[in-house]
Amino acid sequence: MITAILIDDETDALECLKWELENFKEEIRVISIFDTASDAILFLEENEVDAVFLDVEMPEMSGFEFLENFAKRDFAVIITTAYQDYALPAIKKQCLDFLQKPTDSLAIRQCIEKIKNFKNEHLFITYFEEKLYRKAEKEGHKKIIINTDGKLMFLQPEDIIYCESDGNYSTIYLENGKKILISTPLKQVEEKLTDDFFRIHHSYIINMNKVTEYMKNDSQVMLCNNIKIPVSRQKKTSFLDHF
Repeated sequence: MITAILIDDETDALECLKWELENFKEEIRVISIFDTASDAILFLEENEVDAVFLDVEMPEMSGFEFLENFAKRDFAVIITTAYQDYALPAIKKQCLDFLQKPTDSLAIRQCIEKIKNFKNEHLFITYFEEKLYRKAEKEGHKKIIINTDGKLMFLQPEDIIYCESDGNYSTIYLENGKKILISTPLKQVEEKLTDDFFRIHHSYIINMNKVTEYMKNDSQVMLCNNIKIPVSRQKKTSFLDHF
């Protein structure tokens, strides 16, 4: 059974969508509806759902602003709006589906199938990722597992030069020149890394083994790829203690 919440500032639109979804009550259950995005955020901090049906244009907080509060989403997002122009932004925000108001039964049917596939894929990846973590811990493996675009990537710590924060995203820079953008905040990336890494700045984590130079006057480090990274004032003493 799919669990879902609905978010829309228009009461009539909420009730209409809820009625449409009740035609598929054997497959999906609406557990709550919200007329403000802020109330929905509070709810999601304490509860898990499979899907969020989300309006875009709302007075207090837009649908896309709402999504900025979730760096890593465990739920599918379905944009519900009367405006076709929001289709492309919805794709860029990694929304699962786009329903144009007024919705119809066929579109709802297709949307539910997409949510089912999303849920099954998410459960499989989560299970597989946890199993790999347990295996790595048991066998003492040091590979770092990164979940990106529905794929699991296995990185050797020594291949990573540094990681950079970009809001709710992070970029991992590798020694071979490649970079990997992931929809995970830097704090969560930091939790996966080994003791060889150091949070040198609120926006950067560096591999201490890749430091080639420390410039005291500029309070920067030079890495093996000739990239300069700032050392924050608060981190300076801790950084120097590593040597």
